[in-house]
Amino acid sequence: MTDVSEIAAEAAPIGHDHLQWRILAGFALGLAAGLAAYSFAGGAAWVETLVTYVTNPIGQIFLRLLFMLVIPLLFSALVVGIAEMGEIRALKTVGVRTLVYTVIVSGIAVAISIALVNLLRPGDGVDPAAAQDLLAQSAAGAAGIVERSAEAATGVDAVIGLVPSNVITAMSDNDILAVMFFALFFGIGLLLVQTRRTAVLKDAVEGLFEVSMKLIGIVIQLAPLAVFCFMFNLAAQFGWDLLAKLAAYVGVVLLALAIQMFGVFPLLLKFIARKSPVAFFRETREASVMAFSTASSNATLPTALRVAETELKLPPRIARFVLTIGATANQNGTAMFEGVTVLFLAQFFGVDLSLGDQVFVMLVCILAGIGTAGVPAGSLPVIALILAGVGVNPAGIGLILGVDRFLDMCRTTLNVVGDLVCAQVISATSAEPSEAKAPSA
Repeated sequence: MTDVSEIAAEAAPIGHDHLQWRILAGFALGLAAGLAAYSFAGGAAWVETLVTYVTNPIGQIFLRLLFMLVIPLLFSALVVGIAEMGEIRALKTVGVRTLVYTVIVSGIAVAISIALVNLLRPGDGVDPAAAQDLLAQSAAGAAGIVERSAEAATGVDAVIGLVPSNVITAMSDNDILAVMFFALFFGIGLLLVQTRRTAVLKDAVEGLFEVSMKLIGIVIQLAPLAVFCFMFNLAAQFGWDLLAKLAAYVGVVLLALAIQMFGVFPLLLKFIARKSPVAFFRETREASVMAFSTASSNATLPTALRVAETELKLPPRIARFVLTIGATANQNGTAMFEGVTVLFLAQFFGVDLSLGDQVFVMLVCILAGIGTAGVPAGSLPVIALILAGVGVNPAGIGLILGVDRFLDMCRTTLNVVGDLVCAQVISATSAEPSEAKAPSA
């Protein structure tokens, strides 16, 4: 069977670095043009006409393309990610431990990020009237999803609603949690039933995953133009306040990542894996540098595997399994980034999220950490869908794309180090010292 990481590498669009520079250029040009319009033509009729008939429609088409692909993408990624744990039958116990570890540690990561945004509130202080005006401009682009958010169930009904009575209806309603529940359930079924026919079925789901990622890659090529439009709209509406809020947002993301990296991970290493955190970070520095420079968990996987076996001296059988799955499924940095981004944009646009809304964001971010595609801007469609699900204008993602390259490098480093921490913990709790010195294949 094809590995998810191999599919991601094959489906990722070429010219990723050039794309990032084009996105940065679109961000800078859109910001400059919007600030110029704000400063010299504030309230001019031609600016409103340009936004109404040019920049806003372009941005909305980009978002609709993402919404069109996000459900098949997340469904197939989750199914394949869970089903792959049955590939090596001898490691089913390790697979269950890895899944439990991933959910718990991802939950801690997202809880930290959400707590920080609620405490520091980097998106507060924007003119509420301007925010609501911009929110209304693009509401039609995701009207169906936003209307659903106003009717969202709470309490016991919300728990019952996690289990879809009709998965097709759940997909058509963009009920992301219900679709994810079905995908997890379906993936477990593929894990439990190992026959020739289910192997063919899994191949078909992998094909859906590969096609979805390829199409996402094509859509992302339109990101520079969409980012220009988003930033022009935002800067023309909010002016210079935008820069201060953007800096605050970057600071909160980096703080959240730092707490997970230098707070949570050392505790896991010291008290569960019985490993010196200082020694661990020293032994894994090569993988960290590779992750930071490439901003790709998949590209760093060969280095991480070598570090796990030669530096950390982990059992190859466990390290290979955990790290291969983790490159797609254990993405703490991505989950934290999505949580901070959604709550920051909610604050920016003056959307008050209830406790239930924030629990929804937390659950989706945890599951999306398992299902986010390993392609450039792979978390973008997830963020857009979560935003629409809680009633926030998805066009707000344009605000953060210009700084996404640097934040991507930082969160990828956390993702890769988190995978190695997971491998260390699982190896320590599996008690297989006889394999620790097994020769590499």
